[in-house]
Amino acid sequence: MDILIVRGGNELHGDVRVAGAKNAALPLMAATLLAPGRSVLENVPELADVSTMARVLTTLGAEVQRDEAGALSVDSTNPAGDTAPYELVKTMRASFYALGALIGRRRRARVSLPGGCAWGPRPVGIHLSGFNAMGVQLELDQGYVVADASRIHGARFVLDFPSVGASVNLLLAAATVPEPTVLENVAREPEVTAVARMLQAMGATIEGAGTDKLRIHGSTELRPCAVRVIPDRIEAGTYLTAVGLAGGEITLRGAEPEHLTMLIAKAVEAGLQVEVAEDGIRVRPNGELIPVDVETAVYPGFATDMQAQWIALMTGAHGSSFVTDTIYPDRFTHVAELVRLGARIGIRENVAKVQGPVKLKGAPVMSTDLRASASLVIAALAAEGTTEISRIYHLDRGYEKLEQKLGSLGADVERIRG
Repeated sequence: MDILIVRGGNELHGDVRVAGAKNAALPLMAATLLAPGRSVLENVPELADVSTMARVLTTLGAEVQRDEAGALSVDSTNPAGDTAPYELVKTMRASFYALGALIGRRRRARVSLPGGCAWGPRPVGIHLSGFNAMGVQLELDQGYVVADASRIHGARFVLDFPSVGASVNLLLAAATVPEPTVLENVAREPEVTAVARMLQAMGATIEGAGTDKLRIHGSTELRPCAVRVIPDRIEAGTYLTAVGLAGGEITLRGAEPEHLTMLIAKAVEAGLQVEVAEDGIRVRPNGELIPVDVETAVYPGFATDMQAQWIALMTGAHGSSFVTDTIYPDRFTHVAELVRLGARIGIRENVAKVQGPVKLKGAPVMSTDLRASASLVIAALAAEGTTEISRIYHLDRGYEKLEQKLGSLGADVERIRG
């Protein structure tokens, strides 16, 4: 099993290219199933999760190829399968998007209930309630959701919570239903908007993209298309917090400032200098770090996927800060590992109190989930001595060529293959 060796103390300097967004690429890949023919997705990141989704599509009969420029072509002319198996879906929750895509294309599906990260229950009830409202008959069979969508129809459905996954899955299903479907309280994340834009390019009529209310007029004759995956706002945010703690100055090439409004505002409040540059964002510390409280919220609020990285940043702030996660209250498995590096963090229910500044020191630590892993890397970059991070397969799910990118910025990071 691979481990990451980080020798801390180096500032970060230079440019880094932000990869395509994992959380956009995966549902866009699922969307290719809706139309016969060859769709092309540009700027797809090289990640373990992308490889897993490609295997899901291949299992369903699609042909998937990647070129040297990072474009992924998916030929869904003959999707022979309708089953997304447990051994694939259990490793990545986004595989569950196959349910909406198969309902839309095949009008039937058999998809395993998902697994995913090691923290917290993340139920799919909203997905299933929405499908029910659209006339889809569902049953559970040995851990699989079995769908009969032969009588699917348009409907009005209000999501109990603006779930990104449910919003995407219902969009995929509705895209081939000619009668109007109205979805309210949908997620406004850029990744959901990216799916809506792709479905529009395929021939569906969608009003309200980017808002919390979508009106969809689907088409039974969707066509393949070519789209470019939006930049990964969480990867950009991770590098932003890394330079904030480690010091230096970097430019995030390709980052989209409009997708990072809340994070940038908090970073500036914390004493970082953030400037919108040509083709990206320039970031550097501007004096000592100031403690800033954050509370996670649905987009455009502070992303729960940046909570762990912000905690790492606040270990260098001069004073106490409070980080509250209202989305996933138990998402604090990284705290115990940060404490091993010298952080002073207390947890009470869904609130972390971070006391800084502290002198972080290298130690062996263990990754517990994707964003927790990123927080350990950030802390290790600023720590004195050497940090050994194990179970980094979590990082490979969401960060493209992390050690190479950090190395290009001057960090001393090495992957030891096990």
